[in-house]
Amino acid sequence: MPLRPWQVRDRRFRLARVGQRGYDRAEVREFLTRVAEDLAAVYAELARSQQETARIKDALRRWQSAQAGTVGERGRR
Repeated sequence: MPLRPWQVRDRRFRLARVGQRGYDRAEVREFLTRVAEDLAAVYAELARSQQETARIKDALRRWQSAQAGTVGERGRR
């Protein structure tokens, strides 16, 4: 299941071992890897959705053009 925004915001890391400063590097790296994977999946889905939207808009334009041509031909008869 992808991470939710609140999970990223609320994430807390353990402090590094005695003698080191900052947070546990392995834990931070693991979390950042998961965030990066989830973001990659979201961007891939966004790209797929944008392609589908473009395909549908193109099909609609072609249909509208065909309908306009049909209406124009009926009006001339």
